[in-house]
Amino acid sequence: MKIKQTAGRNQLGDFAPKFAQLNDDVLFGEVWSRDDKLSLRDRSLVTVVTLMAQGLTDSSLMYHLESARNNGITKTEIAEIITHAAFYCGWSKAWAMFRMAKEVWTENESTCATDPDNGKSAHADSMIFPIGQPNDGFAQYFIGQSYLAPVSTEQVGIFNVTFEPGCRNNWHIHHADKGGGQILICIAGRGWYQEWGKAPQELHAGDVVNIPAGVKHWHGAASDSWFSHLAVEVPGENGSTEWCEAVAEEVYQKLESAI
Repeated sequence: MKIKQTAGRNQLGDFAPKFAQLNDDVLFGEVWSRDDKLSLRDRSLVTVVTLMAQGLTDSSLMYHLESARNNGITKTEIAEIITHAAFYCGWSKAWAMFRMAKEVWTENESTCATDPDNGKSAHADSMIFPIGQPNDGFAQYFIGQSYLAPVSTEQVGIFNVTFEPGCRNNWHIHHADKGGGQILICIAGRGWYQEWGKAPQELHAGDVVNIPAGVKHWHGAASDSWFSHLAVEVPGENGSTEWCEAVAEEVYQKLESAI
């Protein structure tokens, strides 16, 4: 997914147009957009540690800490990342980093707590696709509230599916006589995917899941995070979806407590 960045042109377009072009089109438009090589979450992790090593505490670090949060790095994870890096980058740099990280993640928690939509607005602002409308047509197959926004209904069906914290769909199977299946492209927040008989897989922005026809599976949000993915319908012959049992609450809570 190509990242659209305009900060360079907005702030330096007249003063340093070439630098602005390299920042917007090359650094973000090409390097950051190579999500087939590294996920956005991984690139955020590398970037914030690199900036910490340099001792930077300006607006660029704040921007990348906010991006790291939006790309799925949790408060627990950023605390562990900074603690680990402190032994290699410097203790005082870790203190400076913690002050800014605490502001970013505490601000996010405060926003979620005071937002009448429980963080829905903040989540919507973190991605380029709309959340859409309540997914009432499939509500019987979900635990919690989900939302649906059609992105493409021609050639290949692509839909942005958004899950509120704790929301997940039932176990289900995409059937097809030939071809078929589904592709999930994660675009914001943190979620889960699991195939029947296999360990659950934690999902972050930039992750891609290929689901062949005939595979029983479920997917949804983490308990403490909104989550959105594009659902791409792979063309197939005589395709259908078989909805099965719900994901048991004790099973879901167990995987959440294991991280």
